[in-house]
Amino acid sequence: MATTTTIRVAITDRNAAHELAKQTGQSQMEVVHEALEAYRRQLLLGSMNQGFAALRRDPAAWEEEMAEREGWDISMSDAAKPA
Repeated sequence: MATTTTIRVAITDRNAAHELAKQTGQSQMEVVHEALEAYRRQLLLGSMNQGFAALRRDPAAWEEEMAEREGWDISMSDAAKPA
């Protein structure tokens, strides 16, 4: 992390970052970075899950998705076969 800045956080959050840093041997900045990355991934996966749920509610679109997956499965199994 090349650049740093100061942000305001609740004292309880600062204390939690401090405790986690002590437990893990990481810096508080690393703890915050990992927490934010985990949250970003959680939001991304939640968004993807919502998208797939919407896709499944549309029978025609879901059938198209399944056909595409089948095509990928076939091509992947061909690649796995020895030459």
